Amino acid sequence: MNAATGNILRDQAEPRRADVVLGEDWIAPDGIVDSEIRAGRERRGLISLNRSPLARKIITFNLMAMIVLVGGVLYLNPFRDSLVLQRESGLVAETQLLADVFEAQLPQTGPINLASGDGIDAHRTVSGIELPEGAEIFVFDTMENLVVSTVGMERPVPEEVAGLSRDHRSTLITDILNTVWEAIAGLLAPEGTEETIFATEDKARDLVPGALAGETQIHTGRDSAGAAIFTVATPIRNGDTVIGVVALTSVAGEIDQLVRVEREQVLQMFVIAILVSIGLSLVLASTIANPLSDLAAAAELGRDKNARKMSPNRVRIPDLTARPDEIGRLSGAMRGMVAALYERIEANEQFAADVAHEIKNPLASLRSAVGTLHVAKRDDQREKLLHVIDHDVRRLDRLVSDISNASRLDSELVKEEEETFNLLKMLGNLTEYLGQEAKARGVDFISDLPAEPIVIQGLEGRLAQVFVNLITNAISFCQQGDAVRVWARKRENRVLVVVEDTGPGIPDQALTKIFKRFYSERPEGQFGEHSGLGLAISRQIVEAHGGVIWAENIRPTDADLTSDPLGARFVVGLPI
Repeated sequence: MNAATGNILRDQAEPRRADVVLGEDWIAPDGIVDSEIRAGRERRGLISLNRSPLARKIITFNLMAMIVLVGGVLYLNPFRDSLVLQRESGLVAETQLLADVFEAQLPQTGPINLASGDGIDAHRTVSGIELPEGAEIFVFDTMENLVVSTVGMERPVPEEVAGLSRDHRSTLITDILNTVWEAIAGLLAPEGTEETIFATEDKARDLVPGALAGETQIHTGRDSAGAAIFTVATPIRNGDTVIGVVALTSVAGEIDQLVRVEREQVLQMFVIAILVSIGLSLVLASTIANPLSDLAAAAELGRDKNARKMSPNRVRIPDLTARPDEIGRLSGAMRGMVAALYERIEANEQFAADVAHEIKNPLASLRSAVGTLHVAKRDDQREKLLHVIDHDVRRLDRLVSDISNASRLDSELVKEEEETFNLLKMLGNLTEYLGQEAKARGVDFISDLPAEPIVIQGLEGRLAQVFVNLITNAISFCQQGDAVRVWARKRENRVLVVVEDTGPGIPDQALTKIFKRFYSERPEGQFGEHSGLGLAISRQIVEAHGGVIWAENIRPTDADLTSDPLGARFVVGLPI
């Protein structure tokens, strides 16, 4: 990677932190982040809701989930149902206890009539019972006539018991939301669940027939003020005979107050949860929206600056790779993508410069030959100049064709689809064909390929182009009596294909240059016949397949590296 790319990418060897990075906790070097982005960070606080649709969505969705949860709890009203059940059970027990009081005063013999007072004084019995203010007792005879009630009757004040006083805690939030709540509950309540408004005596009288039949009756309703009232009627028995009914109504609104207090507690927790949810949502949004905003701003700044074409600068993506999440991955991917784009741009610029340089050489030779042709007087001189012109034209044609192929290679490698093929079968076909060419030049050709197939994934035509180039190069450097050997071996998860020759070898100073574009190390008789792009294209194809390629000299002994080479060796390693 070149130096320019290093300005964008941080050292990949730097260890990643495993802790959670919140908000602006990540720190980037001054050279990494543009001043415009830093100024934008300073202008915003923890997060700017008016500038971040993503932050608004996070907060809105969190609040909606909280509202649905609390609304469901209030609508289902489980604590009210529990309180109602408990109060109904308690009121039934109280009413049955009142019936037991009447039954305990009945004489063993003689007539019994609640209406006439025979056998028991119902008025005196009722007046002696202590009731909470608002609770009422009604006594009916077997003819469903009201015998006595506590309505308007003077009765003793109940003794207060410590710890059993009614809950009078403030319900400010409930009072404020009560109107809205009742309206919503009224709209959402199922049909047939409306509670009928009634007078206490009338409802008590409605329960008498069922109680006279020997069963305890219970009903829940509301009075004219909308307060909930519970009514229970139970029979008074003399042995197995029902002689009357006693009905008890609860204090109006006592359950409503308890429900209101419970609802107030839920709403208080709801308000606290809302505040906590908003705070956490802001923190969460800052960890997501702010870094994404910086990444987008950096890309937009680079786009706008480069669009002006006056003083284009590099796109500097903030370094968020310390974050152990998807945003860190996105930052690293964007930085790598930008670095690869700039590397490609610089490579294209260098390629264009090299192309211009390579084309100038034959053009200069052509210009000189054409200029000299005008003043040449002898036929042999003209023939020689025409030969030079023909050589330079063919050199230009070959150079332009190779340049065209090299420039299209990147896009073609991306477009072509890989396939599974037998590498040894492809090498066998190439060696059979190119071996004939070598033998025609008096060069021995040796093919040493394993018997078992080696199957790889890749572009068969492009890899064939690599091996054709390596083998033809080896043949071109050999003279009559030399040899070329092609062999392959499988090594665990890779395959090595080696092309060796017994030619003059590669100069030591050229071992690191031969894969560069337009570099050619040829004998004098082959000058101008090669563009110097073959090995560069081969390396590009091999690396696109995830492989490696290198060149080395064959030495008679590794102990003496100064000895003359016995030939050259090119090694291609491909993954399986």
